[in-house]
Parts: sequence; structure tokens; C-alpha cells
Amino acid sequence: MNFFQNMISSITKRAQKFNTFGSKTFGTLHKDINKATELVMSTSGEVSTLVYADHLLNLIEDLSNEKLEKFLIFLSKNYDIDTNNLIKNVEIYSLDKNERNLKNISETSEPKWIELFRRLNASSNGTSKLVSLRERIRSLNNPELKPFDAGLLRLFKYWFNPSFLVLEKIDWTTPANILEKIIAYEAVHEINSWDDLRARLAPNDRQCFAFFHPLIPDDPLIFVEVALCEEVPDSIESIIKIERNEINAENANVGIFYSISNCQNGLLGISFGNFLIKRVAKKLKQELPDLNQFLTLSPIPGLMTWLEKNAPLTHEQCIDGSCTDEDFLKQALTYLTESTREDGLPNDPVGRFHLGNGAILDRINLNADKSTKGMMQSNGLMANYLYDLEVVEENHELFFKTKSVKISKDIKSLKNKLS
Repeated sequence: MNFFQNMISSITKRAQKFNTFGSKTFGTLHKDINKATELVMSTSGEVSTLVYADHLLNLIEDLSNEKLEKFLIFLSKNYDIDTNNLIKNVEIYSLDKNERNLKNISETSEPKWIELFRRLNASSNGTSKLVSLRERIRSLNNPELKPFDAGLLRLFKYWFNPSFLVLEKIDWTTPANILEKIIAYEAVHEINSWDDLRARLAPNDRQCFAFFHPLIPDDPLIFVEVALCEEVPDSIESIIKIERNEINAENANVGIFYSISNCQNGLLGISFGNFLIKRVAKKLKQELPDLNQFLTLSPIPGLMTWLEKNAPLTHEQCIDGSCTDEDFLKQALTYLTESTREDGLPNDPVGRFHLGNGAILDRINLNADKSTKGMMQSNGLMANYLYDLEVVEENHELFFKTKSVKISKDIKSLKNKLS
């Protein structure tokens, strides 16, 4: 918890201790959530606003899903845009385009509940609680609440700007409360025990880095796990198994990003991974100058589903031998390099992410993930995406301009061989 959080927390606790919430100092803390909202919006004092905001967030947090929906609908009706006032301000500005009139348009062109969220964000743990609130709103799946989802996302894109985020190394000495969250949040290759976690964090040739927000210091936003290797591994088992031969990190030639996990569902729609991978790669390159390659070892989660619909090629056919490796690889390459969504971007979500970051499809590996999950998703196939730091930004721009999948010489050669 940083200095600002400590300060706000102490103000709140002091007010509770001396019962000043009910005095003239802060006024009455309403149990009625609508009145509590009005108090937050109508108060001008900075300290009292923080205290009222903290109280309102606690009320919101305690609401059942049904009551939360009713409260948000109340906000949409009572704290929406005043369209008449907005039209009036636009007309005034069209006649006299000065700074004051422009400011009036800006202030009246967004719902008043946006300002409510800004005030709530300044309270103790306000940022974290608003992230949780958006997660709850999304889970309700109510079309009437979509403006709140979009409004919070827009605010979060400012509040979680990558320049505000703190990059921290996670290792075996990291506090246990954060390590427990790493276990819980791991989304790619499940961590089954503390021994599993130790194997990924304690050795010299295994590293993990996470982004934290200064106002949410005990909860990672996203983390990436890195294997430092002498050569490019061809399976995930060789990276994450507990018993293996450790190497000195200074002897490594290759950095493998083998797992990246977003931690906060309330921040869906904000891309941290692009910045995280590039910052980690640059940091490792500075610390270990002999690292000359950065690649991923990536799952291909949509492959078998796509094959069954488009090849058609079933998982059973891949297992019983009625489909040859050549046939399987040919179809897999079609999926990775040619199949697209309606917007023209690649179908594969992992490939789309890394290609969008400026990586290229470098190679594919048969039988690279023999876990139940890996077999069901892609019949064990995994992909390496290469991050060349010298051209990654150029590739990023080119990808979104052309929407084409950039591939290595090895992939081109394999495609020609299989065609």
C-alpha cells in the first residue's frame, strides 16, 4: 500500500473512530444508496468527498446482483446526459467559440455517472473496487448496463495507461499473498502445486515478470513467464517439468515466453501484453546481452474446433492415425496463416495477439503439448512466434495495415513442401 492509500485509509479510520461521520464534520452517512450517491455528487470538500465515496463503494459492494442492477438503472435515469442542456451549449459555442463555452460542452456531453466513478476512484481502494464492479456488470449480461461497461472501460484506459504501470520481477522470495495469486491466475499451463510454482520461479533460468498498478499494489494485472534456454525448446514439458537440468542464465541464448496471463476480468479490453512482453524482452537483453532471440512457445486454442468445421478433421482421426502428420500440418498452417475472422484478422486468438504485437510466425512443433488441454485444443501442436526487437514496431504497423500473417523462411519452406 503506497503513501496515498495510507493517507486516505487513515482519514477514513480516524473518522470512524471518533464517530465524526454523524457529526457536522462530515454529515450523515446514508444507508440509502441513492441518498449516499447524491451526497458524493453534491459535496465539494476534498476530504469529505473521499469519505462519502468510500462509504458508497462499500454499499455498492454489498449489493446483491438484483439490487446492483436496480442501482445502475437508477444512475442511468437520474445521472444521465442532460440533452437539452447539451444542445443549448452546442448552440452557444457555435456562436462564440471560446474556451469557456467549449468546456461547457465537454462537461455536459458525458453522463453525470462518469463523474461519480471519477470521485469513487479517488477513495481508498477505489480503483480496485471499480475494476471488480465492472467485472460484476459484465457478468450480469444485461443490455441496459452496457453503457456502464463501456464507460468504465474508457476511464480505465486512462487510469491504466502503460506509463503508469510498474514492472516487477516475481520470484520465490515474493510475498506469499502474491504467489498465491500467480497460482490462481495462471491461465495457460496450470500450476498444480507449490512445487510446480517453485520450478517456475526459483531456478536461475526461469523468470516471471508482472505489471502492477500503483493503487493496486498487491494484485498483478498481467504476468509473463520466461524460460532462458541454450536452444529453442520443442515442447512445453521440457520447460515446466520439475525435474530437469538447470542452466546458468548467463549461458542462455534464447528467451522463451511460454505463458502470459491476464489477471483482472474487470480490465478486459485493455491490452497490457504488448507492452509487457516488449519491456521484459528489453530488460532481459540489458541484463543478459548474449540473449539473441526472443520467441514464444504458444498454444493454438482454436485449431481443432476450426479443423472439425472446415477440414473436416476430427481429434479422433488425428489420434487413430487416419490422418498423417503431413495432412495435419498442412491444415494447421492454413488455419494459422490464411483463415480469418469477418474483420480480416487471423482466426487464432493467440496468433492474432502476437502478430499484432509485431512478432512473426517462426515455426510450429508437433507433440509439443501432450496435456489433456493441449491435445483437445490443438492435438498437441504449438507455435513459436519470434520477437525481433529491431523490426517489431515495423511489423506491428504492417500487420494492422495489411492484416497478413508474416512468416519465417522455415514456415514458407514447410508450406511449399506440403502444398
